[in-house]
Amino acid sequence: MAGATGAMQQMSLEPKGSGTLKDHTPFDAEDDSKKLRKAMKGLGTDERAIIDIIGHRSGRQRQELKLKFKTMFGRDLINDLKSELGGKFEDVILALMMSPPEYDAYELKRAMKGAGTDEDALIEIMCTRSNAEIQAINAAYKQKYRSLLEKDLISETSGHFKRLMVSMATGGRTETATVDANKARADAQALFQAGERRWGTDESQFNVILASQSYPQLRAVFDAYVTVSKKTIEAAIKSEMSGDLEMGMLTIVKVVKNKHAYFAEKLYKSMKGLGTDDQTLIRVVVTRCEVDMVQIKQEFQRAYQKTLASFIQDDCSGYYKKILLALIGETYK
Repeated sequence: MAGATGAMQQMSLEPKGSGTLKDHTPFDAEDDSKKLRKAMKGLGTDERAIIDIIGHRSGRQRQELKLKFKTMFGRDLINDLKSELGGKFEDVILALMMSPPEYDAYELKRAMKGAGTDEDALIEIMCTRSNAEIQAINAAYKQKYRSLLEKDLISETSGHFKRLMVSMATGGRTETATVDANKARADAQALFQAGERRWGTDESQFNVILASQSYPQLRAVFDAYVTVSKKTIEAAIKSEMSGDLEMGMLTIVKVVKNKHAYFAEKLYKSMKGLGTDDQTLIRVVVTRCEVDMVQIKQEFQRAYQKTLASFIQDDCSGYYKKILLALIGETYK
């Protein structure tokens, strides 16, 4: 590909990942349904049996179970689980019983409900999902809440951060694997002019480039930026922006550079220090366990010199700890 297309090259769109939770074989939805009914029937609940089934079946299999359970017993599995379980363990199990778009939609709604907004959750979901995932979330949100996700994001956010969220909600990022090196250099220069080279920052220029271009193209832009500025794109964003907009833009950069390391950092921050950010911990484990948790665990250990499992062991307890360990492919007693 020399000559006119010398500046164009093919790069992989996104690093492939592998989940710690996969299809269980053999899978017998009827037998699983009987075991789940038995675990919840009468006095007391057999939480271990619930973990052994729900914590070891893929999303597709869990959806099949939901239908089979209702067909066999004329009972709603979700309602039964809600009435039998409690606390963080219940939160994980109920999250697992939703499809991925449903759960993302549920978390986005929760993040915008009531007083205050959980911008951290908005950023994590909106800035890390693929176009197809965003389209599915939009559809699930509309079906579940009879409202448009974009409309709710507009009412709950403001300024340049609102624009970034609306951009993400379109699910319109370029997803080709082709890189145009000349365009990358021009865009790096445009970002430099919009930030460091001027008084005040032209945030819209950052939005145009970071929200619309493919991951491989953005990697090339970030590499070119260092040449133009002698500063990394992260350093430029930190010095030019603040608050939610800064966090949103930095999330895009982190995900473009190494998505697995981004989620490893989210997990680390959810458990480090005093207290645990359970909502983030649950959301990341549930949404990544079938996608790229193998690589996230590797990045976690590389960055923090401890295993993800050891953090969960120290920070969580009871059946809540056991279900999380099951989902990340670790043994539990």
